[in-house]
Amino acid sequence: MSVDAFDAKKELLQALESNETLVSLVPGGFHNLRASDSAIFPRVVYTEIHNADDSFADNEAISADIRFQISIFNQEENISSQTMIAKEIDKTMKSIGYARYDSIDMYEENERIYHKAMRYQKISYIGG
Repeated sequence: MSVDAFDAKKELLQALESNETLVSLVPGGFHNLRASDSAIFPRVVYTEIHNADDSFADNEAISADIRFQISIFNQEENISSQTMIAKEIDKTMKSIGYARYDSIDMYEENERIYHKAMRYQKISYIGG
């Protein structure tokens, strides 16, 4: 696979959307970078936070270091689903080769929204 042929965001979204349990737990859907203000909860927002060449052979990139933040947003009435959603996301990310390296629970006071941010990384071999 060439560097140009690999689309990490597409791979991620396909994996999330193919997990039927996860889809049923997240009626607000999956969004890249931001969700519209009218999106229902819970919802998941994914953000590519790093995508850089990692290893080289003959001056050509043969792998990429890819990192995503996956955020779960909940309101008070559906916060009980957060753990189940997080477990399904974790299972899905591991199925496509990612490892979780960070996770934090937050409460966004101004918006009255619970926010769980999980960060994942993988080295993807893309050529060589």
